[in-house]
Amino acid sequence: MLKFNFKETSNLPYKVLCLGAHSDDIEIGCGGTILRLVESYPNTVFYWVVFSSNLQREKEAYNSAHKFLKDSKVKNIVLEHFKDGFFPFMGIEIKGFFEQLKQDYNPDVIFTHYRQDLHQDHRLICEFTWNTFRDHLILEYEIPKYDGDLGKPNFFVHLTEKICQDKVKYIIDSFPSQNNKQWFTEDTFLSILRLRGIESNAPNKYAEAFHCRKVVF
Repeated sequence: MLKFNFKETSNLPYKVLCLGAHSDDIEIGCGGTILRLVESYPNTVFYWVVFSSNLQREKEAYNSAHKFLKDSKVKNIVLEHFKDGFFPFMGIEIKGFFEQLKQDYNPDVIFTHYRQDLHQDHRLICEFTWNTFRDHLILEYEIPKYDGDLGKPNFFVHLTEKICQDKVKYIIDSFPSQNNKQWFTEDTFLSILRLRGIESNAPNKYAEAFHCRKVVF
């Protein structure tokens, strides 16, 4: 399996942009990878954007982001309040946000939603990511849900069991408003990590997976 790595020097200030339509999307989709980046590259700069939140979800999102980024030296957490479920009808405003973001931040890697995700908010964020950041490394993460829209990812990040346990604990503890949903459970999150670990022959059994459409080496 072909491997792709950042430079071995761990003190370089890599710039990472994390985009999530809703308050828990980033954590579910790429939380383990973020924890690994923080552990491996402590000078990584994070720009963390959540596009939809109400008062309760905003508090949860801040708490969660600070848990995942607690060992990161530089971070910028931005919470917007676009209406959940209505992103395609608010495209002008969201596009304007992306255009400003492009002026403010030039990342080395971007984490965003999967292009074929069946949630309309997720798809729009992915579309604007590609429209806005055309010459960047973009990794599209996956969100397990009722729609059954998981694809066949081609980019895998191997994780330790501890990172996986931390990821799941932070998610469950940070979002009590979601605990009544039948899919929002530890075994849901661990099962997809284990499955992607099998697909990528992960030495520690677990992995997160992404869709990488363009990469230059």
